[in-house]
Amino acid sequence: MPELLTGATVVDGTGAAPRPADVLLDGDRITAVEPPGTLPTDAPHRDLTGLVLAPGFIDVHSHSDNAPLLDEHDTTKIRQGVTTEVVGNCGFSLAPRSHPHADTLRTFLSRLFPPVPFTWTGFHDLFAATDAAGHVTNHCPLIGHGTLRIAAMGMTDAAPDDTALRTMRTALEEGMNAGAFGLSTGLIYPPAVFSTTDELIALARTLGGDALYATHMRDEGDTLLDAIDEALRIGATAGRTHLSHLKTTEPRNWGNMRHALDEIHRARDHQPLTQDVYPYTASSTMLTATLPRDYLTGDADDVLARLTSTPGRDRLATALADTRWDSILIATTASHRHEGRTIADIAATTGTEPVDALVDVLVTERLRATMIHFSMHEDDLELALSDPATMIGSDGLPPGTGGKPHPRLTGTFPRVLARYTRERGTLTLPEAVHRMTDLPARTFRIPERGRIAPGLIADLVAFDPDTVTDVGDYHDPLRPPRGIPWVCQAGHTVVADGTYLGTRRGTRLTPTT
Repeated sequence: MPELLTGATVVDGTGAAPRPADVLLDGDRITAVEPPGTLPTDAPHRDLTGLVLAPGFIDVHSHSDNAPLLDEHDTTKIRQGVTTEVVGNCGFSLAPRSHPHADTLRTFLSRLFPPVPFTWTGFHDLFAATDAAGHVTNHCPLIGHGTLRIAAMGMTDAAPDDTALRTMRTALEEGMNAGAFGLSTGLIYPPAVFSTTDELIALARTLGGDALYATHMRDEGDTLLDAIDEALRIGATAGRTHLSHLKTTEPRNWGNMRHALDEIHRARDHQPLTQDVYPYTASSTMLTATLPRDYLTGDADDVLARLTSTPGRDRLATALADTRWDSILIATTASHRHEGRTIADIAATTGTEPVDALVDVLVTERLRATMIHFSMHEDDLELALSDPATMIGSDGLPPGTGGKPHPRLTGTFPRVLARYTRERGTLTLPEAVHRMTDLPARTFRIPERGRIAPGLIADLVAFDPDTVTDVGDYHDPLRPPRGIPWVCQAGHTVVADGTYLGTRRGTRLTPTT
């Protein structure tokens, strides 16, 4: 049934100035966008007076791969106005799964995801399972290099032989044929941390020269520029390069974002290159990311054996001697102990050295723990955010883990609109909406979305520009945002008066060619 949206100020996603307009919907499509009062229709009216009407937001860096498989509906994104998510980031995807290394994949993913009910091996089977379960938001899946490597080789630091490389390339081709949007890497995580640039270039050749390579780079601190250079070499082979959650970490590197952006701008003259950021100065990942790479090879028992041996503990204390322990906050653990406490606080309470507190958490939780790391400066964040090729990604933990995850899971997009648009003026409102809608749709080749224009899918969000804001914080992160009363997917209202209506209206998308 047609519906006429009236009274809103339209920010259409292109970067054009806000304008009053009426928007006519019919079925799943936008059929007209005209000045107020010029559309003769007997269709029901929805009054959006005082609100901004924008395309549904696109989260380009999500880890909600498992959301369709949960019994509960994951509303952390839809209530932010996010209607589409790019999943499979940082080298983590839920396929492929090989029988020889099935247990390795399951135990490794348990460090990040809640238990996953594996019933598949390849991408066609995975997508059939998630499609059957239903999506709250639209999903655009990437293929994770780490998962490819585990399927071919397990958790080893060895270089792939010809057979293993052929297995990875075959699985990558299968995933792309099944509808994936590109390849992702997470080069600080095992087993990807053990890969060479040559291995990744060999895989990138499989993509044919016009596909997306999205990367959590090798380093985001002391050797950031070297990591960008590696990403560009791999991405040039794949076709297009996207730098995930661009940042400069640790106080000694604050101020280096200008040098990173200079490098990026020079490269952009020669190859397609984009990036995303999240609007916070703390990151979040697995607690095992604190460990040196030589501790990470093998299965969980191998890692735990290194941590609990006296030589291993002593060597770890030396390697982590300069760590700022009060900057590491436990977000989630398997037992839910220690959540919301820093390593420094745990050590002080237990009367132990911080490195021993870290080891104790990892050992008692069998590595199933995540952290929040306060490591960035807002000046660097704002500089990256102001770059015209920067998009927005939440990088939130997978839903269903419980605990106290990073508040970016529930607050990323309203925080951009509140703190960095309304309050600080880092972005204008049209720029902010463009970075969340049309720019990611074009970059990731997401079909028929990202703009308010006749003929496109009616994925829309209405928000109050004066009150929209994130509410969750590091102590109580799961509170939903304010100021986003209405969200629409494919012409169906899914959020009304700020309340999710309980029907999964999303779908898995496939890239435009």
